[in-house]
Amino acid sequence: MLLDRYNRPLLNFRIAVTPSCNQKCFYCHREGYANKTNLLSVNEIVRMAKIAAEFGVKDVKITGGEPLMRKDIKEIVKGLSGIQGLMDVSLVTNAKLLTEELAFELKEAGLSRVNISLPSLNPIVYERITGGKINGALMGVKAAVNAGLKPVKLNMVVLKGLNDHEIEYMIEAARGIGAILQLIEFEPVNVAFEEYAKYHLSLDEIEEKIAKKAEKIETRNFMHNRKVYTINGAKVEVVKPIENTEFCAHCTRMRLTFDGKLKPCLMRNDNLIDVLSYLRSETSDETLKALFLKANSLREPFYKKATF
Repeated sequence: MLLDRYNRPLLNFRIAVTPSCNQKCFYCHREGYANKTNLLSVNEIVRMAKIAAEFGVKDVKITGGEPLMRKDIKEIVKGLSGIQGLMDVSLVTNAKLLTEELAFELKEAGLSRVNISLPSLNPIVYERITGGKINGALMGVKAAVNAGLKPVKLNMVVLKGLNDHEIEYMIEAARGIGAILQLIEFEPVNVAFEEYAKYHLSLDEIEEKIAKKAEKIETRNFMHNRKVYTINGAKVEVVKPIENTEFCAHCTRMRLTFDGKLKPCLMRNDNLIDVLSYLRSETSDETLKALFLKANSLREPFYKKATF
């Protein structure tokens, strides 16, 4: 297991495979990176994931943009799932392109599970937030469940005055399909200050109410000490903002951008390690490992506790 200078293990590798998306959610932080240049190939993605696995990374999450816009997404999943040591290959999607056929093909290729962005069950509110229609997303959720991409997680970014009144409905919907609901606090990363100020809502009070109703409370130690609440059989996770020392103290992630840069911290773009040129030359794995180790050495809590 690879540790950084603050004794935090590196367990998760998030791979952005495209900046493109078929929706326009105003809260999207684009993995903290918004440049648009060369895309990594399937082989390049898999090669870097193999390097990560050799250093003890167990989980890979495919992100975007919208990952399903890659025509070779099945090849990416198959390549990643075949890496020795990786235990979990998951994907974040808005599910608009997740047909029944594709869901089963991704499952067969080795995809373990999906996180589906679903900010509202109200078609009007959904379109206002995402710029798209809800029908395709709901069909995608059904396809994921039917294909056994479990646990299906529904990501709901809570927005003041837009969808905050829908939380109970979302819990019921998640329970009905056997999904996990993730309530996510709106983040001020790559978004306009005016929108953040208008729609941000602290989840503290909401979490207190959920905790009182829960018959079981669990803590995900390697996921920022996130709480998981079970309410009448439904599981609800509360994802608090990253702008706090608790989140940073328990961060176990490194990112790979779609244009070939290792990104040690979501909040920073001044410490990226460019591996694209090395991947596209006669570079040995040993050189790539050295670059990976350098990126890990740059991992540090953006918000530090006094003890750090």
